Amino acid sequence: MDKLYSAAKNAIQKSLKLKRGEQLLLVTDKQKMKITEALAHWAKKANAEVTTYLMTETLRPIKAPTEIFRTMIRKADATIYLLDARIEEKPFRGFMVENGGRYGRIIMMPGITTDMMERLVNIDFDKMDKLTKKVIRYLKDKTVVKVTNHLGTDITFSVKGRKWENDNGDISKKHMHGNLPAGECYTCPVESTFTGKIVFSLIDDKIGRGEMVFEKGKLISYKGKGITEIIKGMKGDPTGRMVGEFGIGTNRGAKICKNMLEAEKAFGTVHFAIGDSYGLGKNKSPFHFDALVEKATLIAGNKTIIKNGKFLVK
Repeated sequence: MDKLYSAAKNAIQKSLKLKRGEQLLLVTDKQKMKITEALAHWAKKANAEVTTYLMTETLRPIKAPTEIFRTMIRKADATIYLLDARIEEKPFRGFMVENGGRYGRIIMMPGITTDMMERLVNIDFDKMDKLTKKVIRYLKDKTVVKVTNHLGTDITFSVKGRKWENDNGDISKKHMHGNLPAGECYTCPVESTFTGKIVFSLIDDKIGRGEMVFEKGKLISYKGKGITEIIKGMKGDPTGRMVGEFGIGTNRGAKICKNMLEAEKAFGTVHFAIGDSYGLGKNKSPFHFDALVEKATLIAGNKTIIKNGKFLVK
């Protein structure tokens, strides 16, 4: 068995835990057909009913689903999203997360590559899960969390009363959604406490340093090519300027690269998002843009969890 098919087996059997008779919807494009074929192979082995939806380039960017597609996702027990990651398609991805999890369960893999499948999906999910749970225990309900780095990041906030999600690869039950590759824990900061500056090296697959300044959860100023293009694309929608997420990468194999799907999982990194809070905070938005902070120092209460990008908890 080659590495890709081994990773696809892990996705179908250990992550999705697809069962006999379940209906699986694979949403893909031409670039991801090799991965799609490997996933379909193992879904067929599980005796599931598999439907593949091929998004052609002539229909992109796709911003809203067709009526036929709406029916398909309502009928699916499980959905896997494999389209190339594109900023213009954020509203469609939001629709996928919301409806895939409402009617069944969904794995989001925007921008996935064969290399990422082979390195980051064919792993021991249980081992990664143990570390992620430990990080959550240190952070849960802390009234003061502080993130800094050498580039000038200096942000303070509370996570008291906020639910934490463990993106450990387990997407086996109805209403679940998550990424593959997996490997992060995340929540939404208490908006009224979120004040300070974030200096990031990557925002939603756009290389280049940028800055965002927040006051009580709202983005009040920014600079950098990536964030400027993103704000322009929101066309004045205020929901896109609110903090929506705080996450920590826990996948030892993930690397900092231009693909946010992998970069946000990189071991010892932190990331923040503006826009939708996925129900973890107060903000609901058609947008959700992640920003990666490298070599961060993370202090929760009086305990340093990460120092200069290196975990101090084992």
